Formats: sequence, C-alpha cells, structure tokens
Amino acid sequence: MADEECAPSTAALVLIGNEILSGRTQDTNGPYLAQRLGALGILLREIRVVPDVESDIIAAVLALRARFTYVFTTGGIGPTHDDITAASIAAAFDVPVVRHPEAVRRLRAHYGEDLTEARLKMAEVPEGASLIDNPVSAAPGFRIANVFVLAGVPKIMQAMVESVAPDLTGGPPILSRAVSAAAREGEIAGPLAAIQTRWPAVDLGSYPWAQGGLVGTTLVARGTDPAVLEAVLTDLCAMFDDLGLDATILDGVR
Repeated sequence: MADEECAPSTAALVLIGNEILSGRTQDTNGPYLAQRLGALGILLREIRVVPDVESDIIAAVLALRARFTYVFTTGGIGPTHDDITAASIAAAFDVPVVRHPEAVRRLRAHYGEDLTEARLKMAEVPEGASLIDNPVSAAPGFRIANVFVLAGVPKIMQAMVESVAPDLTGGPPILSRAVSAAAREGEIAGPLAAIQTRWPAVDLGSYPWAQGGLVGTTLVARGTDPAVLEAVLTDLCAMFDDLGLDATILDGVR
C-alpha cells in the first residue's frame, strides 16, 4: 500500500481527428501537455491517435482511463458533423448527451445573435459532466470522472489545460539534465546500462544524432530529485571522459 501511495500520478492523451492521421495537421498538443504535466509532477505515459470514429474513441478512452490517473482528449468538440467526441464519451460512460445550461449561457454571451443551432452543439456534454473553462472562444470543454475533454486548437487547448491544472493532483516537478557527445550508441551502451542500474529512480534516455558530418548521442536524465540528477550527470560526463570524448552539458532539455 505504501508503494501505491507514493506512486506518481500518470496521464494519457487521446488525439482525435482524421486530419492528424492524414498528416494534414501536425500535432503540437502532445509535446505541450507532456511538458505542462511534467511541471505538475504528472507523468504523461501514453499518446494515442484515433480517427473520428465513435467505437475507436470509446475503446481508447475506456482502456486508458483504467490504467492512468488522468486521460485527456483533444479534438472533435466543434459544431460540425464530424465533431463526435462529446457523444462518443457519453457512450463510453453509458450516459445521455445533454445541453448544458451554463454552456448555453456562455455561448450566448459570446455569440449574441450569431448563436446558431450548429454552434449550440458545442453546449452538448455527457450528463453529469462538469465544464472546463475556455477563455479564448467561450465554447467549453468538459470533465467526466478522470477524463478531460479539450479542444484541438492548440491555443484553446492550452488555455483549457491551465483552467484544470489547479484540480490535478501531481507531485514534485519532473526535472531533466542532458549531456551530448560525439559517441555512437554502440560505444556507450555498456557503461550507460551500468549507470542506469546505479540510479534506478532516474529515467535515462539515449537519443542519437547526426550533424555536420558528426555522429553522436544525447543522453537525457529525468527525475524529481535535483541532487540525484546532478550525480547522474557527473557519472555521464565521467563516462564520456573515460572514452576520451568531450561532452557538452545542455540546458533546458525536456
């Protein structure tokens, strides 16, 4: 039980939309959410991309919400025929879709006489859901249980995340330190594995690169204890030094 109580909060993201799968739209919501949740001490553990298909949305949400503390979805809550996320989430929870009075009020205040029946679709949420504020364009997202349904437009999605951030339970911020050198992964695999074994609480990743005729590797250490990360960084620099390689410590790496 103690281990469960100390376990960090986790999250998953479901990116909903045919436009993402077709390559027409490049996702930026995933990287933003990963960094924002990391600052809150919540680990983003999985990202799935699903089409505008009800059964696929239901399957993804049900599978992920059983495994992770929080599930976020983006996309599919606009006024057009292919915006089916609200109805799909309602089906996943086996509740009806209702027109939320407060959502209607917000839309009416924003659109005035231009509030059409199509736009009123953005006031429809699963019964029992609570609204997520949208200070950018008024149309709210919603939360039901541990599922947060957000807009797909990055600016609006980010504003919605800030609206719900105070309600999320996390832990110490997830920090990172990184070091890079002109070493191939095969050269450092053995000593790198030993460092990972020495520091099991740290997530140690290896990312190869090629630039200007050089081939190298960037190593990123992630964790919540600054002192431990500094110790890992020292070990990584010593590893490169033992190989006769100059290492560059990188700042601001996530």
